[in-house]
Amino acid sequence: MTPRSFLLTPELAEHVRASSEPLDDVAADLVAETAALADRGEAPATFQIAVEQGVLMQLLTRALGVRRAVEIGTFTGFSALCIARGMPEDGSLVCLDRSEEWTAVARRYWERAGVAGRIELRLGEALEQLRALPADPVLDLAFVDADKTGYPAYVEELHPRMRPDGLVLLDNTLRGGRVLDPRTDDDRAVVALNAALARDPRWETVLLPLADGLTVLRKR
Repeated sequence: MTPRSFLLTPELAEHVRASSEPLDDVAADLVAETAALADRGEAPATFQIAVEQGVLMQLLTRALGVRRAVEIGTFTGFSALCIARGMPEDGSLVCLDRSEEWTAVARRYWERAGVAGRIELRLGEALEQLRALPADPVLDLAFVDADKTGYPAYVEELHPRMRPDGLVLLDNTLRGGRVLDPRTDDDRAVVALNAALARDPRWETVLLPLADGLTVLRKR
């Protein structure tokens, strides 16, 4: 199953995609292979971002002239593919993930798309890997789609590394609607973070009802 926003009916989701930039064969094949993994129970279906979200991320990357970016949580690589494609040839995307198995799928498609040279994959604990990056304000874009209880720490570590006006994108910030009725530690962590970010003077913040919720932070 290809992910869609829980806020949309299947018919509306199809209309959204039909009215947006279509995926090329490489991206479409990656989405299809990831969906097949989920259908067979070999990967969580909720780990894959919605197609329209990837299209938006590629558009933003290109429009903002992003040259340096980091991704926390790569899975099978669709979001990284979109970001890398929006970059110039000398752009640099550092991807942090723990799974060698799922990122092996990502590597195949990055190579096929001709963007592997722009992507550095680092396997291990994301917070440790993030703290190991230079604490210089050089990042134009960051995408976070990993363990939700870790989001506050990721945001704190990203702040000094983002340039002024740099964007941080946080995925799954509506938690399938459970922000109104939190049931798990992940739900409660996201609810608390959403409230904290709305009050944080360091960031300009908007939570978009896209896919499972996409929070956009601009470093002031």
